[in-house]
Amino acid sequence: MAYILGNNRNQINMVTMSLDETIDKNNPVRVIDAYVDSLDLTGLGFTEYDGNSKGQSPYLCPSMLKLHVYGYLNKIRSSRRLETETKRNIELMWLVNHITPDHGTIARMSQKF
Repeated sequence: MAYILGNNRNQINMVTMSLDETIDKNNPVRVIDAYVDSLDLTGLGFTEYDGNSKGQSPYLCPSMLKLHVYGYLNKIRSSRRLETETKRNIELMWLVNHITPDHGTIARMSQKF
């Protein structure tokens, strides 16, 4: 019986799919996305900064909330593990528009939630 060898790692591939096409229409991350987008975060007490203050997080509050909800639903509690997942998990890349906050930023935002 022959072995399955797979593809050559050095072979250049042209991927013509968008990130949205890689996520199934029934994937739970779409529910998280729609739910967080439907919330009135300022009405719930979240502060959205204008982007001009020094020291503020450069990430939008809805994106960070989506990241935390995803982590909660998938039993990922560590900010370091969430940081790793933003760089390798396609579902999470889609959900947070491919942002990659560091673990310190994720931990600071978790204190607000």
